[in-house]
Amino acid sequence: MFFVIILCILVFIYVYSSWTFDYWKKKGIKHDPPAPFLGTNSKQFLQKASMSMMAEEMYYKYPKERVVGFFRGRKPELVIRDPEIAKRILVTDFNNFYSRGFVPHKTNIEPLLKNIFFADGDLWKLLRHRFSLVFSTGKIKAMFSIITERAEKLQTLAEKVSEYDSYDARELMARYTTDFIGACGFGLNIDTLNDETSEFRKLGKRIFVRTPADATRGALKLIFPELCKNLHFLSSELEKSMNYLVHTVLKQRNYETSGKNDFIDLMLELKQKGNMVGESIEEKNPDGSPKTIELELSFDLMIAQVFVFFGAGFETSSTSSSHTLHQLAYHPEIQRKVQEEIDRVLIKYDNKITYDAVNEMNYLEKTFYESLRMYPPVAFLMRESAKKYTFPELDLSIDENMKVIIPIKAIFNDETYFEEPNRFNPDRFQSLKDMKNHIFIPFGDGPRACVGARLGLMQSMAGIAAILHRFDVEPSSESIRNPKTDPTGIVSENFAGGLPLKLRKRKCAM
Repeated sequence: MFFVIILCILVFIYVYSSWTFDYWKKKGIKHDPPAPFLGTNSKQFLQKASMSMMAEEMYYKYPKERVVGFFRGRKPELVIRDPEIAKRILVTDFNNFYSRGFVPHKTNIEPLLKNIFFADGDLWKLLRHRFSLVFSTGKIKAMFSIITERAEKLQTLAEKVSEYDSYDARELMARYTTDFIGACGFGLNIDTLNDETSEFRKLGKRIFVRTPADATRGALKLIFPELCKNLHFLSSELEKSMNYLVHTVLKQRNYETSGKNDFIDLMLELKQKGNMVGESIEEKNPDGSPKTIELELSFDLMIAQVFVFFGAGFETSSTSSSHTLHQLAYHPEIQRKVQEEIDRVLIKYDNKITYDAVNEMNYLEKTFYESLRMYPPVAFLMRESAKKYTFPELDLSIDENMKVIIPIKAIFNDETYFEEPNRFNPDRFQSLKDMKNHIFIPFGDGPRACVGARLGLMQSMAGIAAILHRFDVEPSSESIRNPKTDPTGIVSENFAGGLPLKLRKRKCAM
């Protein structure tokens, strides 16, 4: 009798863990054989591959398919290989795919994930409408003096670093971007450029470090979403640190704008405008028109926006700018062309890295975009279907709440779309049109494209210009020409072991 009970339990567990695994087979979509509970995602659950690496693996494994089936735990998902279908998801039929799908429970969202990147539905729409004002060209110009100051401090730090035989360019640029965010986001002079042990720098690192405990919580939420809905993806120490940091700054300002024109000031200005009001993307009136929705911009919501501004601002910018330096170290002829442009432009601006100066560095911009093509920090895009949807190109129907993944790094490095994709060639971008199309979308596409893309671009280019104006970058004895991706990444990608380079002071530096 006992044996029968055990057998029944084992059968139940097996059926429960695999009862969805015929989903793609029934629809005729190719996929790898899934394993109970883990699906086809075991490598990510075990931190042997990032989410992007898993999608990239499926992309290359099925080269003749336009879409490929995938199972994250028990849940079926769809990997999109065709840029035209990706455009349909991101732009044409956006109203069916307005959710990113990172948050499993729409009504039980942990506080820090209620930000403009992770939020879905009406919360996202209200935040996007209100916060698009923060990243206008006028606002970026107004805060650019902060970037200029940090770029000059970066040059001073690089002077010290140039004495070393090797230094991690990723860490160098992370200290620059973290210092900028401290000033631009919080009005704080945290000086991470001179203090690599700064608490602010430690907090920045912690956001993107996935400990075994973090990985376990994440896997449990994905494998057992209902049982683990109260578990948080983010550690409690991050929530406490961000709450303390933001409320400390707000108290110092008596919860009023300070005139510093930083991110917290801008949010306080938005809060003074009253509740966020707009048309619902989720709910309709009886006549079919969108319902009018309203939401207070609470301090908890403000803290969530600060969190994503902090995390995304330093992580993606430092990764992309350091990778640009890495590529230039291995391509000295391109480095010379970039330096010649930087020298030529800066002499017109008294060697000051201003907004207008950076805006004139067209070849540097093409070089930066080519680096993004080869290694986009956000290497995949994800969306979730709001209702049952049929792809007309495929005659394929997917269910409501189905996640679709677009592996943009794989697309960017596919010779179908980019000639000699493994060659670093900024001249492949002959115009802005080449840099901005539905195939090359390093900042996303459609209504959910990165709202802070322009600020991130200008900040990164300023940092690169600051280094190359005074220094040459070369491979060091520790450099690896094709560095490996850190397999623990979740949303953004990073390099295992960093990007060690040698900085050498230019003889003709101004």
